[in-house]
Amino acid sequence: MVQYASQPGLLMHLPTVEQVLDDHAQVLGPDRIGYRNHVYRVVNLCLAIEGGAPVELEKLAVAAVFHDLGIWTNHTFDYIAPSAALAREHLASRGMAGWIPEIDAMIADHHKVTSSRADPQSLVESFRRADWIDVSFGLRRFGLPRSFIAAVAGTWPDAGFHRRLVQLTIDRWWEHPLNPLPMVKW
Repeated sequence: MVQYASQPGLLMHLPTVEQVLDDHAQVLGPDRIGYRNHVYRVVNLCLAIEGGAPVELEKLAVAAVFHDLGIWTNHTFDYIAPSAALAREHLASRGMAGWIPEIDAMIADHHKVTSSRADPQSLVESFRRADWIDVSFGLRRFGLPRSFIAAVAGTWPDAGFHRRLVQLTIDRWWEHPLNPLPMVKW
């Protein structure tokens, strides 16, 4: 059952998100809470960007919960392909293979610096913007008010998520100094 926060309109619980996180709790380890909170921040920021347009919450839940998961399941900071593969497997096993192209695009483009090649009004582009807002601590806002971004961050605290990303970036930089951020695309 979808649950909303006390802040009007904020989603607190999506069954797919909770199930996938439970299924991967062991591999996520101590990063589970930080990643869960990141997922819910991205979902809620995406919904705000969509501005009340009808959104298929299940598509958003699948893209959000899998978009970075390859970091932990494949022990890599080059995680786009492993994350997309997990999402494809999940969708295919549930008879939702028709969603694969859109979910693949959401995952593949979520760290694209410039606009997605998808329709600017698409869920793919809204998802990209939402992730950038969260990863940049709201420095990139894409028109969302600072107060809303702060309310989302207050509802789902960082819980070490950004610190973990910095640690992974430094580790990757030492191993691959010419390609420290393989997930970022122009």
